Amino acid sequence: MQKVVSWAASACGGFVRACAVTVVSMLVPAVWAGAVAWGIGWGAQNPWSWVGPLVLVCVGTLALSRPVCRTVRHLVARWTATVVPAGYRQAAPPVQMSTGFWWNGSSYERTRRDALLDQRWRNRWSDPATWRDLRFVAIVPFTAGVVAAVPPAGVAVAVLGLGQPALPGRLAGALGLVLAVATAPYAWRPVEPVAVRFLRPSPAMALADRVDELTAQRADTTVAQAAEIRRIERDLHDGAQARLVGLGLSLATAEKLMETDPDRAKALMREARAGAAASLTELRDLVRGINPPVLNERGLADAVRAFALDSPLETTVSADVPSRLDPPVESAVYFGVAELTANAVKHAGATQARISLTWDGTGIVAEVEDDGCGGAAVRPGGGLEGLRRRLAVFDGTLEITSPAGGPTRVRMMVPCVSL
Repeated sequence: MQKVVSWAASACGGFVRACAVTVVSMLVPAVWAGAVAWGIGWGAQNPWSWVGPLVLVCVGTLALSRPVCRTVRHLVARWTATVVPAGYRQAAPPVQMSTGFWWNGSSYERTRRDALLDQRWRNRWSDPATWRDLRFVAIVPFTAGVVAAVPPAGVAVAVLGLGQPALPGRLAGALGLVLAVATAPYAWRPVEPVAVRFLRPSPAMALADRVDELTAQRADTTVAQAAEIRRIERDLHDGAQARLVGLGLSLATAEKLMETDPDRAKALMREARAGAAASLTELRDLVRGINPPVLNERGLADAVRAFALDSPLETTVSADVPSRLDPPVESAVYFGVAELTANAVKHAGATQARISLTWDGTGIVAEVEDDGCGGAAVRPGGGLEGLRRRLAVFDGTLEITSPAGGPTRVRMMVPCVSL
């Protein structure tokens, strides 16, 4: 009985999926059929009767190709967990020049709207993904679309045949029903290999995208390193260096007063000793900001636990990770957790946080959840965008779930190996 119920559920779900694949894959052929019908209805005697249908075929195919391909990618990812990369070129936003004109990477326009429109059309025609989409919408109806249409066609035959009084009609209807039920669990499945074969970017396109990504990561890394060097220089100049200069002056003054005013000299020596202790503390804090000693000595899990103890939030930490990971990965994840916790305090008004560190066999997964007001999002030039770029250097990813009203959950995944 359980097998029958399972088969029925599989058949019902497969029938719905087959119908969805059929509708999506047959949209462009429906436009073609409509154009042919229009041309025939216009009349064969009119020498210009082919112009309207031809325009309809070209415009309809071009307009539907990208939505159809996006829908197919979404269905395949949702049903099979197979992600087919889109591979569309992403152009940089237009920039307004000092002359008032907008530069979109190819031409100058008077308004930002005109620059975006021109950029969109240039990208559309020069993007190899456009021609890949056109090829796909011409192939999928005759491959996955035909197979997926078998269950709906069988149901249509069953409805028409079983309603006939004659025996041959009823037999045809029964055969159609059997065919629909038997093929429903499987008829939608060819859409996955067809999409993977014809929709994924070519090796050359994937390599070009990877080169662009690595170039951007290199630029981000250079900028981040320069900013970190400037921060260290500023902290040294304004903190420890100023105290050490003062310490030197105090010692020089004490040396001069040692014979004439010993009490004053001793007071200056005490002040110099206090200044030396303060300078040492500042230097330790600076080094800790570069790389916490507990991170070097005891690893990521203990470093995060130590950080949670000093956090103003009520923070719980759960960790199931190897004792040691690659040091750069440990540092990136640690400071990512620290930044997310600071954001929860500063921007979300949170009172509690939960930090989870897990190892999935291929990399480390860190999740930070808080009970704040939510609404967190990656914005150009923002802290989360910077964190995403820093993780991308390690092929890491950043996923944010932050509905209005909270809670906010941020998931960082960084591929690495344990030591």
